[in-house]
Amino acid sequence: MRVNAYVLAADPSFLAESIRAYYDRVARIVVSFDRDSTSWRGTALPVEECLGIIRSLDVDGKCVFSAGHYARGGEPLVDETYQRQTALDEAAQDADWVLQLDTDEVMLDPGAFFRSLQHGEDAGAAALDYPARWLYARVGPGRYLEASTRFGRPSATYPGPLAVRSGTTLRFCRQADATLYRVDLRPWNTDPFHPRAAVVHEVVEPAEAVLHFSWVRPDETMRRKFAWSGHAEDYTRPVVYRRWVRRARYPRTTALTSPFRRFDPFRLVTVAEPPGGQP
Repeated sequence: MRVNAYVLAADPSFLAESIRAYYDRVARIVVSFDRDSTSWRGTALPVEECLGIIRSLDVDGKCVFSAGHYARGGEPLVDETYQRQTALDEAAQDADWVLQLDTDEVMLDPGAFFRSLQHGEDAGAAALDYPARWLYARVGPGRYLEASTRFGRPSATYPGPLAVRSGTTLRFCRQADATLYRVDLRPWNTDPFHPRAAVVHEVVEPAEAVLHFSWVRPDETMRRKFAWSGHAEDYTRPVVYRRWVRRARYPRTTALTSPFRRFDPFRLVTVAEPPGGQP
């Protein structure tokens, strides 16, 4: 089973940690970037910084750098889907599967991930739904606020399949209408955005999941991310930013009151810092 990957070079935070986790296990990595260093929302991106990081870790020459025009002035999430599809099609050449992790997603246990991918291959699936643990804020060395169940158990998030078969057509961002091999943290669905009856084919431990450092940024970096993200219209609402600041400032209170919040509970966790530490 030959596996390639694609990455979108736009955000340097956790970029090296993300790629290093699977670098030795893939044959080729397509690095997609906007040639004008412009985001889907028309703001400036630190593309050269990202490319420098990737070149420094590409010791085996696996990375193929692919420039394109992706800030097309339309709907940002449509432009995101277009860029991802273009990168996926290029990465699919001479591959059975293509990884599509974002650069702030880090595999905790690559061995477990690729075992699940092989199980998906054996089952005849076309996409791998693998659980990501969503980290909301870093509140101390190795200490994070993590999205959880109301009563503090680990929960999974699925922004889209983290691996798809070559030839897959993306429907929206990373999502695809494909036969899923679905992995979760318990024998039943733990993602509040999926029905409890969603099929779970395989269970992994929380220590084998992917860590998604989605909101784990210094304040000034988070503000820049708000500006370039395809979800900026949601993120830039003042209440969203104030809520993030308040919860990061009072993490114990946030965790203790989680049983009273149905839709956005959190727990305090200690996890190993990714290699290279906090950006």
